[in-house]
Order: sequence, then C-alpha cells, then structure tokens
Amino acid sequence: MGLRIGYAPGAFDLFHVGHLNILKHAKSQCDFLIAGVVSDEILKEVKGHPPVVPMGERVEIVRSINFVDMVFEEVVPDKLQVWEELRFNLLFKGDDWKGTQAGRRLEEKFAAVGVKVMYFPYTVHTSSTGLRAALELMGEPNMPLPRSQGGQWW
Repeated sequence: MGLRIGYAPGAFDLFHVGHLNILKHAKSQCDFLIAGVVSDEILKEVKGHPPVVPMGERVEIVRSINFVDMVFEEVVPDKLQVWEELRFNLLFKGDDWKGTQAGRRLEEKFAAVGVKVMYFPYTVHTSSTGLRAALELMGEPNMPLPRSQGGQWW
C-alpha cells in the first residue's frame, strides 16, 4: 500500500476527549494523519446550528495536537472533492455511519478511487451535543448546574 495517508474529518466543536480518542486511533492506523476541520457554514447547514467555537479557533486547537500531521480546512461538503485535493488512502469515520445507507454510499464512492473507509467507536460518555446541552442549561436562570455521575463538572 505504500505510505498510509489518513483523513479524519470532523467538526471538533467543543473539543473533548472523544475527539482526541478518534484522532489518536486514526494516527495509529496511518503514517500521515490529516485532520479535516469542517467549516462553520457546512456545520450550520448539516446540523442546523452554528458551532460554538469558530472554525479558525477549532483549526488551531486541532493543529496543536502533536500526532496530527496536517490540518485541512474543509469548505466543501463532498468528501470526494476533498480527496481530489489531498489524495488520502484511508478515511476515518465514526461507527454511527457503519451499516447505514450513507455509510455504504461513502464506502462505494471511495472504493472506486482506492480509499478504504475505517470506522472508529465514539467515546460514549462524552459528546459535543451533551456539552452543548449542558451549556444551554447553565445559561438558564434558576436552573441547577448539571452534575456528572461521579462528582462535579468543575
């Protein structure tokens, strides 16, 4: 296969240990890891709301991780367009895509250009969605602060 070039796209909004785990796992499977940070505009279109942390800051956060070899600012929604520019041979996705219609289409599209799609499990106890919900609760007047199961959030 030669040099294994991996691409791990993500929002990386409200960066947490789950993001770190995915990038760490991705790096263990390739020689050169490119982390794709999805633009604010695409995230707003796909998720229905803008990210909490703007793209420029998310890029800097991901760029500071020592096992990420390169950061790519993803401004097009089509991953095949990204591949045309970067020519990676491994694409890393969360296992929530595995077995879905979208996942199968992605696998077929990338198999045609020689790219293997690899799925990684998400860190179950942490998510940006959960963090966003906690932040919204913290902004509500007279609402108790959420607590983790083993103690406090702070």
